[in-house]
Amino acid sequence: MNKLVNPWGSNHSMDSLRFLRILLVSASILLVSLLSTVTAGDIVHQDDLAPKKPGCENDFVLVKVQTWIDGTEDAEFVGVGARFGRRIVSKEKNANQTHVVFANPRDCCSPLKTKLIGDVVIVDRGNCRFTAKANNAEAAGASALLIINNQKELYKMVCEPDETDLDIQIPAVMLPQDAGATLEKMLINSSKVSVQLYSPRRPAVDVAEVFLWLMAIGTILCASYWSAWSAREAAIEHDKLLKDAIDEIPSTNDGGSGVVEINTLSAICFVFLASGFLVVLYKLMSYWFVELLVVVFCIGGVEGLQTCLVALLSRWFQRAGDSYIKVPFLGPISYLTLAVSPFCIVFAVLWAVYRERSLAWIGQDVLGIALIITVLQIVHVPNLKVGTVLLSCAFLYDIFWVFVSKKLFHESVMIVVARGDKSGEDGIPMLLKIPRMFDPWGGYSIIGFGDILLPGLLIAFALRYDWLANKTLRTGYFIWAMVAYGLGEPERACPHHVRLEQCSE
Repeated sequence: MNKLVNPWGSNHSMDSLRFLRILLVSASILLVSLLSTVTAGDIVHQDDLAPKKPGCENDFVLVKVQTWIDGTEDAEFVGVGARFGRRIVSKEKNANQTHVVFANPRDCCSPLKTKLIGDVVIVDRGNCRFTAKANNAEAAGASALLIINNQKELYKMVCEPDETDLDIQIPAVMLPQDAGATLEKMLINSSKVSVQLYSPRRPAVDVAEVFLWLMAIGTILCASYWSAWSAREAAIEHDKLLKDAIDEIPSTNDGGSGVVEINTLSAICFVFLASGFLVVLYKLMSYWFVELLVVVFCIGGVEGLQTCLVALLSRWFQRAGDSYIKVPFLGPISYLTLAVSPFCIVFAVLWAVYRERSLAWIGQDVLGIALIITVLQIVHVPNLKVGTVLLSCAFLYDIFWVFVSKKLFHESVMIVVARGDKSGEDGIPMLLKIPRMFDPWGGYSIIGFGDILLPGLLIAFALRYDWLANKTLRTGYFIWAMVAYGLGEPERACPHHVRLEQCSE
């Protein structure tokens, strides 16, 4: 193996390596900016289209159904409260443990054959209106009604315009089909099954949202200062070469810098490429396709983590960073890069293998932040015109695929892809997320990579401009761009993946 020092130049293998790097970065841009933040569900579902009338005007709320078997806490299910009936209590301490029984008949469409003494009655959906089931259950002495859906999804239980018997004083909750099957097994195999029904309110602000905000701001700050420092160093070196009267000045774009500048045409084309990729994801979304995306994300994360670590460690290990070795197919690579690459690969592989574990979000965030910082370091917006075109196109992209796509596909394409509805997985990994530690519903606060990367391109440009134009923090544009982003950064809560449609029976 031959030791090389400063091999950057007209080396053919370096041209190939730079081409591969630009190709990887281009794929990473599509990957990380594909999804902007979307909300996958909330505790209260406001719906002005569902009919309201006296006795049928509750908000649709998600309800926790905690089960107890012979006095021991067991599984917890999530249902949705009906438009009619008594409202669900919000505090667990106010929710009584109540005995559960099946209705007889099971559909509860006729008066029950067995009198109940404050029991929660489980009924099957179908054959009559929900309000008829609730009235029959209340007349038999039930304290609450659990309606088991005949599908995996949940539906909003509403009232028909011609219904009048709506003085219902017990709460009604719909549970998905799989929850009903589990409850049935519990009742068959146990002597006593009880439930608690309550709908806890989420805190107005969770600590997770604050940390997520700091993560997004910190990511852009690090990437912007790294980009501006590199641009200033390149400008200083360029001026030094001019002063030394060197006739032939090597171009910064031919080898070492590896900077990719976006032009107006590529900013417009990006939207169409991202749209095409999104449609492919939507059509081909499956378990194996999500696994493929995880692999691609890991490759991008390894490249990003390696780039960030090499840049950081080269301050202390400059000699290892400036000494190179030829590697087949890859060309000259520094000894420092060879040293950190195994760690980065192992880190990404461990995250991919254990990504379903409770602490896997840490690895996902580390890989994601490193990837975003690397992309913002390599990809530059050259002027304000290109930045404006890029963000405007991204805005139209978001509006179309979140809202307008419902008209064409009968569902929001971006939300379906973000949640991984057709894959059996818990969404795709292009998100930063932190668990909501003080939220009784749990879940995560999330932000899409695109909500960091795309504004970050413009903010990094603002800092590069300020430094090269010798503007101070007070007179420059960077601080105001950061303030605007910090005030508008759109993190979201993702407590449960619940899709709701309405029906009356």
